[in-house]
Amino acid sequence: MALHLKDRTLLDAERPFAELLGRPGVTEVLRLRSRFGFMAFHGGWLEEVTDDIASAAAERSGASVYACLQGPDDQWHLPSHCFDPADSPVLREFLDHVDVVVAVHGFGSPRLLRAVLLGGRNRTLAAHVAVHLIGRLPHYEVLHRLDEIPKTLAGQHPRNPCNLPRGGGVQIELPPRIRGKSPMWTGFRGPGRVPHHEALIEGLAAAARAWTASENSHGTGSELVPEPALAD
Repeated sequence: MALHLKDRTLLDAERPFAELLGRPGVTEVLRLRSRFGFMAFHGGWLEEVTDDIASAAAERSGASVYACLQGPDDQWHLPSHCFDPADSPVLREFLDHVDVVVAVHGFGSPRLLRAVLLGGRNRTLAAHVAVHLIGRLPHYEVLHRLDEIPKTLAGQHPRNPCNLPRGGGVQIELPPRIRGKSPMWTGFRGPGRVPHHEALIEGLAAAARAWTASENSHGTGSELVPEPALAD
């Protein structure tokens, strides 16, 4: 197993994402359902469990899902803005289909072990997702204001796939603990996923269901707007 963090082979390529898709063990997943989408383009063995979270939340809410999965032998961490839909008809089809998206990522920071970060450029959707997560994740701090989120994890690049749908989207960054990848879960035998992981999926699915119901009732008005205040 090799994580190529300092290897610039792909970054120096003219089309990094196309180069990645040509690597052994890299596959794409697409399921088109509603106009609400979930993504996990750092999925598979790279940011582990992110594709499971995106797929499960999409299935429970009737949402669409796209994932790019990397295998166990080699993992390449391309910056999000390198995932160019021009290099992938599958990603292009997904982005053309959805109105908004939640892109699921994993991160590790000793000072943010209990933080869930909601970046991306659709701040209305970020606040909406936060409302559905806060009550379900009492052991975590759900940070939805951009000034609370490290700039490198805020998902503000205009070419980040979470910002490419018509209404933009949210980038959710998850620490290892909530993904079940922490020593605190040693010895957990189920049934099912670890409790924090399960609660997160249900919260994301609830957010997608509520957003879709609201859009169906009032018409599609998704847009990139300034960050609103979140009610207590």
